[in-house]
This record gives sequence, C-alpha cells and structure tokens, in this order.
Amino acid sequence: MEYKVLIVEDDPMVAMINEQYVCKNPQFVVAASCRNGQEALEFLEANKVDLIVLDIFMPYMDGIETLKKIREKKIAAEVIMVTAANDSATIEETMHLGVIDYLIKPFAFERFQVALEKFVAHHKILTEHNTLDQSSIDNMISSSGENTVAKPNDIDQQELPKGIQKKTLLLIEEYLEQNEGWHSVGMIAEKLGISIVTARHYMNYLEEKNIIVAEINYGTGGRPSVLYKKA
Repeated sequence: MEYKVLIVEDDPMVAMINEQYVCKNPQFVVAASCRNGQEALEFLEANKVDLIVLDIFMPYMDGIETLKKIREKKIAAEVIMVTAANDSATIEETMHLGVIDYLIKPFAFERFQVALEKFVAHHKILTEHNTLDQSSIDNMISSSGENTVAKPNDIDQQELPKGIQKKTLLLIEEYLEQNEGWHSVGMIAEKLGISIVTARHYMNYLEEKNIIVAEINYGTGGRPSVLYKKA
C-alpha cells in the first residue's frame, strides 16, 4: 500500500527536505506541498491524504489553528507536527489535538523515518482488525510513542547513538525474544511495520552490541541474504 502525504511548510528549503525524506520511504508518496494552513485546508477539501506533515509557525494560519480546523472538519488524516517550538505548552496543546508524533527542528533523517513508521504501525492495526484486543491496543499506543513498557535493563535515550530510538529498539528486541529462530531484515520490517532501511539500521546496531548474531544464507536460489537471531 502507498500512503499519500501532504506537507505543510512555509520554508521552501525545509519543505524540499521533508519531501525528500518522505520519498526515501517506498511506502509513501508526496501528494502536495502547501505554504500555509489556508492552502492546506483548500487542498484537503478536494483531495484525500493519509498523513499530514504540519509546521506550526506559518503565515495566514499557523499549524495549531490548521490542526484545529482539520479536526473540526473531521478530515481523516493523521498528523505529524514539525516545528522549532519545544516549549511544553505548545507540545501539550498539539498532543491534545491528536498528533501521532512531534518532531523538533532540526531533526535527523532517521528520526523522521521513525515518525513515518509510527504512522504505518498505527494505520495497520486499525485497518487490519475489525475489533481490537488488549494486545493490539497496547501495540498501537506503543507505536504512537505514548506508552512503552520499560525493561529492568533498559538504557536511557541519551546513551543511544544518533538515529536509534529507544521505543523502536525495544519493539525489535521484544519481537526477537518472542520469535525464536532466524529472521531476515525484510521479515522484521514487515512484521513490525517499519521500513527495510530502518530495520537494517537497528539490526546493525544490535549486532555491534552482541545482542544478536548474523548468518549469511546461501540457500535462497538467488542473492545470499543475511539472517539474524538473538545471541
């Protein structure tokens, strides 16, 4: 499935970077890019998108007012808020309005991809299940970054290298613990609803830490593939 993204950003350079980041994930395509909230609302009246990447500080109509209008009009799209504002009041207000993630400028490519993966995981759970059990709801909340069960030996985010997010790392580790045997990057990406690029990035990190082991599989009939399992 290909998800349509609307980028709302008044800075042309930032908008271009956001577009490039979106297009690097094969699951997403940029439907349009708008310079302010008014343009975005006009576009959304005639076009359906799955995800909106929305800046806060814009002329004519800022991101918070735009988000309020989106909710008032019951536009069925998730929102990732992107801004230089990092004060708690602003973050709290946007969270109450139901954003799926919040990115503070300047942000790394890897962090942007994590935000996209949160959307994919959230969307898959809601669309693939007519009813949700407690486990599915817990997974959805965890993928939205609102509730993650910490492990006793969990490390702080500050201790992790750039591009490695604690929540995603725990999600991968939990999957490997619950599913014994060998796994390819593609299998892990599909099961967890993340991109192959991101899955490979995290598997390389876990291998460096000796948390997992890798083995080359030559029996694929084509190009050899790398398989991983818990050490």
